[in-house]
Formats: sequence, structure tokens, C-alpha cells
Amino acid sequence: MGWLPSIFGSNTESSDPLQKLDPRLREFLEKESAAKLPPDQAQASSASAPPSQSHQLHERSETKKDKSAVPSASLYQDGRYAHIWKKYRPLSEVESETCSESEKLAGMLEGYGKRKQVVRNAALENCVMQEEDWYKCMRSGSWEDRMQFCTTQFRTFERCQTMQTRLLNALGYRSVQGRPEKVEDSIQIHADRLYGRMIDYEEAVKKAKKEGKPIPEFDSALPTASVSQEAPPDEVRKGWRNKLEKLPEEDRLLEELALGVEFQAQPEAAKNL
Repeated sequence: MGWLPSIFGSNTESSDPLQKLDPRLREFLEKESAAKLPPDQAQASSASAPPSQSHQLHERSETKKDKSAVPSASLYQDGRYAHIWKKYRPLSEVESETCSESEKLAGMLEGYGKRKQVVRNAALENCVMQEEDWYKCMRSGSWEDRMQFCTTQFRTFERCQTMQTRLLNALGYRSVQGRPEKVEDSIQIHADRLYGRMIDYEEAVKKAKKEGKPIPEFDSALPTASVSQEAPPDEVRKGWRNKLEKLPEEDRLLEELALGVEFQAQPEAAKNL
């Protein structure tokens, strides 16, 4: 009876009335019917929800791990881009492994040159008053001073710059990489005060000699020194005497004070190397 289905219709077609619909319309109806599920099916769908929640918890734990793995160099400490920073290494560490000995030596020389310039600039800042006196003399000084190109004022400024540079080097200014700026400023201020004490002592010695009084002693002990002040050995003193004999009489006292300060600062500077 193959002709019966053609008259009454097929059972499979009657059981699935959506079969003859357009595929897009059928897909839309299936989605709409899924949004209005009966209670028993809703419970079944809620039972499948915990895996997604556990997945979210897993992602949160992974995010926390990523946050802890973010290095301090990252601008996003909240964990963003942690997968990029995971293999981060500082440039100094990479260069220390990849640079040759000649490149390392060149880097040291370059750093020494930069520090030398920085120390020189700091010395100029400490001698700004002496430099200003020299400029004033050149602009509006007496006729006699300007005829001599303000030699006295220039010598005072040049002497200050030379001594301040030596004191800054002796105190270890900019000798430690990454040291706080506050520490560097305190070293610069201390060098300036120490130079002022040396000038005051020089004037006190001149006054004592003129009045026939005993020459006062100069305390060159550094406030940051953790060891007791030691006298220089005889060999060091002999080298000092040979150097001082080559200088003019008026420059020997300040030079001797600078040599003493440099000697006392050597233990502290050695700790910073």
C-alpha cells in the first residue's frame, strides 16, 4: 500500500511539523522555545551552571597568580599584561651576560665620565656665590680689578670649584648606583659646609699667627664615619709634604686640609664600591 502515505501523509512528517520550515525560521523558533523551558528542564540547566562558576573561580585564581608574578618595572601592577611580563629581565642583567669584556670596560669608562661631569656640576652649584662675585667684578668692578681681569675673584672661584670637586669625590658623591636622591643631596650639602669650615679655619690660622696666639686645630672627622679617626702613616705624610712644597704659601694650608679630609673619607668610600 505504497499509495496510502501519499494520501494520508507520512507519520514522520506529522511528528515533526517544523521539518518543512525554513532553516533560519526553525533555528529562531528553537531559540525562543529554549528561553521558555518547563521547570524540570530549568532545573537540569541550573545543574550545569556550577562548571562555569568553577571556571570563573579558576580564572580569578590565575589572575591573582599573575598579579604576584608582575615585576616592579611593569606599569600595570593590577595584573594586566602579566603574560607579557612573565619573562621580563632588566636591561642591566641582560647586558651583563651578553656584553664582552671590552664593552664592559667601555661602559665603565662612560659611567666614570658621566659621574665626573655630574660631580663637576655639583661643585659649580656649591660655588655659585664665588662665581657671582667674579661676574659682578667683570661687569661693574673697580677699574683696577677689571684691568687685571678680576684675577683675585676668579682665583677664589676656581679654588672653590677645585676643592669642592675633591670633597665630593672623597665623600662618595654619586658613587653608588640607585642611591636615593636625598642621600646625594645631603652629601653635596655636607661638602659645601666642610669647605666653609676649611675657609673659616684658614682665616683663623692667619689671625692667630698675626696676633701671636696658638694655632687652632681643625676637626676633619666625617659625621658618617663609623670608625675612629686615624692618623695618616709616615709614608703618606711624606708624600703630602712633597706635594705641599710645590704649592704657593697661601695655598698650602687649604691643600693640607683637603688631603686630610680625603684620607679620612677613604674607609667610607671603600664601602660604597
